[in-house]
Amino acid sequence: MTAPKRSDQHAPAEEQPTPRTPREFFESLPPTFSLRAEIIDGNLRMSPSGPLQHARTARRLSRALIPVEDKNDWESFSGDVDVFIEGPRDTLVPDYCLAPVNAPLWGDRELLSSALIMVAEIVSTGSMETDRATKPRIYAEGGIPIMLIIDPIASPPTITVLSDPEKGTYRAMSHTQLGKPVRLPSPVDFDLDLDTSTFL
Repeated sequence: MTAPKRSDQHAPAEEQPTPRTPREFFESLPPTFSLRAEIIDGNLRMSPSGPLQHARTARRLSRALIPVEDKNDWESFSGDVDVFIEGPRDTLVPDYCLAPVNAPLWGDRELLSSALIMVAEIVSTGSMETDRATKPRIYAEGGIPIMLIIDPIASPPTITVLSDPEKGTYRAMSHTQLGKPVRLPSPVDFDLDLDTSTFL
């Protein structure tokens, strides 16, 4: 698959064609660390980076899965990579994702969804609908085998494990209260139960 290139050099405004679609506008944006740019259901959405707790939880998840990464030659990213969702051509920025080393890209910086192993979203008051309903559907459409929804604002706080995607939905789902161990399914096949108490 040949992917379009996102240029690091931006031509003067008079030389750049006016973006006509959310995809074209997204591709014209320079990388930014202060705002998160995503295409969700064909609409460009700009949102501030997640709160400190997002970064802390994502980092703890990453540290817990280091043995899995090392065993399988995988690597993880915490809220700092774009994922190109094949099919709907949306672009999401998961709070955490797990991918093979040297996973294929779409363009210069978007990981292809078909290459990913797992993604996770950490729910906040401003992202409840998106993280709990919209993103699971889009990630399933992109064929990502596992999605975690870490929901510290639910009552009680929970972690949801979604797996076995087919036709835009995850066919397997389990809810566990945060603080209790969780087993991650294939292809992660975590040998030890994931200690979710670190997410509280």
